[in-house]
Amino acid sequence: MKLASFVRNGQNSYGAVVGDGIVDLGALLGKRYADLKSLLAADGLTAAAQAIAGRQADCPLASVQMLPVIPNPGKIWCCGLNYADHVRETQRDFTEQPTFFQRYADSQVGHNQPLLRPRESIQLDYEAEIAVIIGKPGRRISREQAGAHVAGYACYNDGSVRDWQRHTSQFAPGKNFYRTGGFGPWMVTADEI
Repeated sequence: MKLASFVRNGQNSYGAVVGDGIVDLGALLGKRYADLKSLLAADGLTAAAQAIAGRQADCPLASVQMLPVIPNPGKIWCCGLNYADHVRETQRDFTEQPTFFQRYADSQVGHNQPLLRPRESIQLDYEAEIAVIIGKPGRRISREQAGAHVAGYACYNDGSVRDWQRHTSQFAPGKNFYRTGGFGPWMVTADEI
């Protein structure tokens, strides 16, 4: 399934993309799952699949404003310097351990929403990434069980304010300006990958 969060007629909702339209799962399942994050955390994908079975789209995709796939994330963990060309490009050292940083929810926008270059910078740059969406919560998860916690995958533009990244060894200052990262348009559930 392709799942998305959106605004329709001034109301936030979530749904399943069907062809060029969307089935409003918020209208169908909202009493059980308030938003897409809740649906994923409660392992509600079967309920979502049953709700859309045989249904036509409630509205065309063009009639909604896309939100970030998960507009209300608990945490956004990012893995930096995760491919060799980028390590060389940034003139950093290769390390055994991964580099992690966090982003904040208000640093993201949905599909077709403009990224905003902050006036404090002249170097807003793009980074095409894949978002791994954790649906089922957990702690100290074994390697063998990790895949069961992945709900799906989405496109992610990890917009970077390059000049602010160079002020410090930390990535977070250059990754958290308001509306500098794009998340979506939708996620594809892990069972379809």
